[in-house]
Amino acid sequence: MAEKADLILNMGPQHPSTHGVLRLILELKGEKIIGADAVIGYVHRGVEKLAEHRKYMQILPVFDRVDYVSSNSNELGFVLAVEKLLGIEDKIPERAQYLRVIMAELTRISSHLIWLGTHALELGAMSVFLYAFREREKILDLFEEIAGGRLHTGYMRIGGVAYDATEKFLNELNEFLEFFPSKIDEYETLLTENRIWKSRTVGVGVIDKETAINWGITGPALRATGCDYDVRKYYPYCVYDKLNFEVPVYHNGDVYDRYRVRMFEMRESVKIIKQCLEKMPEGPVKLEDPTIVLPPKEEVYNTMVGLIHHFELVIHGIKPPEGEVYAAVEGPRGELGYYIVSDGSDKPYRLRIRPPSFINIAIMPELLKNHYVADVIAIVGSLDPLMGEVDR
Repeated sequence: MAEKADLILNMGPQHPSTHGVLRLILELKGEKIIGADAVIGYVHRGVEKLAEHRKYMQILPVFDRVDYVSSNSNELGFVLAVEKLLGIEDKIPERAQYLRVIMAELTRISSHLIWLGTHALELGAMSVFLYAFREREKILDLFEEIAGGRLHTGYMRIGGVAYDATEKFLNELNEFLEFFPSKIDEYETLLTENRIWKSRTVGVGVIDKETAINWGITGPALRATGCDYDVRKYYPYCVYDKLNFEVPVYHNGDVYDRYRVRMFEMRESVKIIKQCLEKMPEGPVKLEDPTIVLPPKEEVYNTMVGLIHHFELVIHGIKPPEGEVYAAVEGPRGELGYYIVSDGSDKPYRLRIRPPSFINIAIMPELLKNHYVADVIAIVGSLDPLMGEVDR
């Protein structure tokens, strides 16, 4: 006979520790959770349907706001899918590919810093929150320098990237890469062997490897269970196959190992960006094809041909051939994929996002059982859900 709950408790959707408007309905026996349900949909904006009513070039600002702290990853996944549909994935300039990887890895660090700061704050470590946001501000300054935007950069383009790296960007990026590893050391000094931190995280929210695979979990939550799946290694895109980096893997599958995976990932991202700066060649940052890429502004303003190409592309848009395609990137939370069906028009006939946060939190009701109310905060934070991405 099932245990009878003493209390049904609503945690959220306004609770600050549910990482957005997530509502958890907890069935409690004392402080022990004997049943749980996750209620989502509070931020549903219908971005997939919005995308189906926009030209391919007009969709990027919509996807900037899906996982709104990792806009570059969202954009990159979408442009890779469209380029695959157009059959131009091998024609993108190499410099643009390296710049894409640099921005994607800076985005990974930035996202992990938000996760680290908020997760630590929720478990009682206030200083780490302030330190993590201090470093994240440097990354946002870099985004502003190269793209003009800080949170929603609009940097990726079908056929390349919006702008080349400036001298100031490259200098400031090198400075960041020099001092940031010592900051990771600071975070780890405060947390990794801290007995209070370990008492709140070790052995809490355990997911085993087989269960994680069966639920379709990806990203740090999967790699903490002992599975080394990473899209960058298994299905390399851009220039990841030319770079040397390690995929962090731990084996206990608890909150503590999910923390350790992300800390290791930030160190590896620094290594990846350094290699990109060393190997990045000179050259264009966009494909020179007027049917896909808008001409430079000076051509539009000063030449009739440039004006015509601009007008044609803006009015009639890109028209990929009929077909369907799936492309994915390794976002900060796991496999972020885009499935597009084209009917040959200037708009997608059908577009579907595979959001890692949505897949990862599906296990939460099972994961919370037999834990205590205080553990809910640690478990939710360790999965790092982003509710804009869950609800779409």
